[in-house]
Amino acid sequence: MSSFFERLQLETQSNRETFLGIEQLGRGARGDISLEIYVAFLVQAYHHVKHTVPLLMACGSRVPMEKEWLREALAEYIEEETGHQEWILNDIRACGGDPEIHRYGTPNPETELMVAYAYDTINRGNPVGFFGMVLVLEGTSIQLATNAAQAIQDSLHLPANAFSYLSSHGSLDIKHMEFYESLVNRLDDESDRQAVIHVANMMYRLYGDVFRSLPLD
Repeated sequence: MSSFFERLQLETQSNRETFLGIEQLGRGARGDISLEIYVAFLVQAYHHVKHTVPLLMACGSRVPMEKEWLREALAEYIEEETGHQEWILNDIRACGGDPEIHRYGTPNPETELMVAYAYDTINRGNPVGFFGMVLVLEGTSIQLATNAAQAIQDSLHLPANAFSYLSSHGSLDIKHMEFYESLVNRLDDESDRQAVIHVANMMYRLYGDVFRSLPLD
């Protein structure tokens, strides 16, 4: 019998393939982008990554008592993810940008919608569905982040400290994904499983729109 993680990968495959075919993603993976586009990516990354810990906290507060093991896992995620938005601001600074402008700035509408959907899932829907977002963001990091960081660095001749977010997340999220797989395989309620699948498919679309909102030149 296949695991739920395998089912999750299968039932999100179509949206994942569409996501991976986005032009902005492909060009980033090849290093075929300008400094301005790289900074634009970092700005939008900051505006959703700064919500990671608040989202994890919100999810933990809504998890029912019988899933205490899941709340404990969320606490581990919180410890791991705290402060990562500052890495992105440091990368913007290393690229010659002013991080303080973006700290208090406004995200693109596509980024705002993705974050709002995540909060809505937790507060109005099934909070376990939030793990669909985790699949998309961490899975994308594993597939693209480290290689993209090297390609962009080679192309733009930027210092290594301009890639702390991308470089660290590629390797860090490999460990996270192994942990994630063990977690979702413990989900035995079909409504929880359906919620994770649904949110993952929605997030491939919404996160895809975040990348589509980035300039191409």
